Amino acid sequence: MSMYKKERTPISHQALFVEKPAHPEDIGGSVSVKINGKDLIVPMGTTILEACRMMGYHVPTLCHHEDLCIAGVCRVCVVEVDGMKPLQASCSFPIMAPISIKTSSPKVRKARQNVIDLLISEHKGECYSCVRNNNCELQSLSKEYGVESYPYGHRTETKHKIDNTSYSIVREMDKCVHCLRCVRTCIDLQEVGVLEAVGRGDETHVGTFMEKMMSDVVCINCGQCINRCPTGALHANDPRDMIWEAIDNPQKHVIIQTAPSPRAAIGEEFGLEPGTSLTGEMNTAMRKIGFDRVFDTNFAADLTILEEGTELLLRLYKKLVLNDENVQVPQFTSCCPGWVKFVEHFYPEIIPNLSTTKSPQQMFGAVLKTYYSEKSGIKPEDIVTVAVMPCSAKKYECNRPEMNSSGYKDIDFGLTTRELAQMIRESGIYLPELEKSEFDDPFGDASGAGLIFGATGGVMEAALRTVLELVTGKKIENLFENMDIKEVRGFEGIKTLQIPVTEVGEVPEILKHLVPDWNWLKGATIKVAVAHGTANAKKIIKNIKEGGEFAGYHFIEVMACPGGCIGGGGQPIPTNEKIRSQRAKAIYSEEKILNERKSHDNPKIKKIYSEFLTEGPCGHLSHKLLHTHYTVRGREFVN
Repeated sequence: MSMYKKERTPISHQALFVEKPAHPEDIGGSVSVKINGKDLIVPMGTTILEACRMMGYHVPTLCHHEDLCIAGVCRVCVVEVDGMKPLQASCSFPIMAPISIKTSSPKVRKARQNVIDLLISEHKGECYSCVRNNNCELQSLSKEYGVESYPYGHRTETKHKIDNTSYSIVREMDKCVHCLRCVRTCIDLQEVGVLEAVGRGDETHVGTFMEKMMSDVVCINCGQCINRCPTGALHANDPRDMIWEAIDNPQKHVIIQTAPSPRAAIGEEFGLEPGTSLTGEMNTAMRKIGFDRVFDTNFAADLTILEEGTELLLRLYKKLVLNDENVQVPQFTSCCPGWVKFVEHFYPEIIPNLSTTKSPQQMFGAVLKTYYSEKSGIKPEDIVTVAVMPCSAKKYECNRPEMNSSGYKDIDFGLTTRELAQMIRESGIYLPELEKSEFDDPFGDASGAGLIFGATGGVMEAALRTVLELVTGKKIENLFENMDIKEVRGFEGIKTLQIPVTEVGEVPEILKHLVPDWNWLKGATIKVAVAHGTANAKKIIKNIKEGGEFAGYHFIEVMACPGGCIGGGGQPIPTNEKIRSQRAKAIYSEEKILNERKSHDNPKIKKIYSEFLTEGPCGHLSHKLLHTHYTVRGREFVN
């Protein structure tokens, strides 16, 4: 068996990268290695870098990232291997025979210092004003190796124009160190392919197709490139100045809503361990900053479940009972704007399969500038809506021209977790020391189902808790222990679950005008799937187009980012699978202690349907405010 295993779709410039070594267990056998005079037995195929970490030896890296295939381009991680004259890149050297290694010989230290000096000579350093100041890997390496002068010079001239044309992502290529993490992220991890290495020799740089601006390429705005960039070459388009201006304007009523994932990650910005939940502390901080109301996006997530779950049942009824050929199944979730844009760019033919429901962020915006405006007596034009999201694609989503169903721009500004942390720091607040406080009414209560939206599988689990209970008449905790649907949780790329419907109950009052009974579902098996990362979504779409098993599924959740929203492009840097796992654990732990864990049991949801959305889910007003209408090849679809 080859020591290397391909893990990517063939791309024209794929030869830039070393193939990722196969997992040592796939190769079989073990081998001895001596590191700095100490012996270790490792599985054959283990890289030198991995072996060094097993023994607790620190080897610096720059182009290496746990989520990505190996590139071996920066040479910061070089080590000395006995019997080999050239130094070897430890990240890309698989151990296939006994070897002896030195990780910190004079030759190694001098080489690393030389590499760092060369990187600095090509990097336009503006550390004081850089968004990554004090969280820059090149800056950290310079400190670690005691850079005191610039033997190859220090670049000060501007070579590349800053590209801030995207609502989501800003590119400053003068800060790029050519590690190609962003290229590998976009091509290999997400399989989008916006970024690539362009040019030859000293003209090589990371560019886009025909050097187009980010607003003119097929970027899905997921921001995964930002989360893996080691410097400030890529960062989010930051609206903080405009938000501060609104807060300081006494005529404006500034509302902030906060998604589930930021509360499980923002502590990392203040030196806490990943997975430290700071929900109450965040609420207090946002009030101290000057926001007039602090609301929980989880309320709108509950609203999403009622609308999206009802839409699913209506689709199935129209397809299976009324034989409506215009209805497309499976229904895909639509609350992830990166995933929606991925479909629009690459698979427009499956747009009719997307749920018409808006994301919780946009639903909340429409509700705030209608229902809340009426109840509070504040004119919608005086309301400024801000959404704290783990996502850079949300910045693009709130600026889509159709997101104005309230008659105004529904969400004015999208703010990332990182940007909120910066606003908190600017206010002289140390977040972990604050007292806890609750969310504001009239949206103060939200369910645990809304909270678990933050992790991959969370939307599906929340939807199943509601749909199964509404259809069967049985409590979900009687169908799944402690109502935890663990089959859709976790970080496996694609997860599936099939649920037989052996009994049906009465149609709830809120849905009686839509379907007469559930008898047509009795004996059916509901098939659902969950995917995270657009590379995994692509596998499902390919399977459906080829008439595979997923063509017979009913409901599929897709989140564009690895791990779902907890790994979003606006979350604290760095990220890896361990960090994402800790953030998800925090969300599930907090969900367990909430009073309500089902969206349809949320009293605030019941109230808005009784007072405002009186026709119920998928009614006329909810369609106007909470759903999108779309046109494919000249034909309008409204589910």
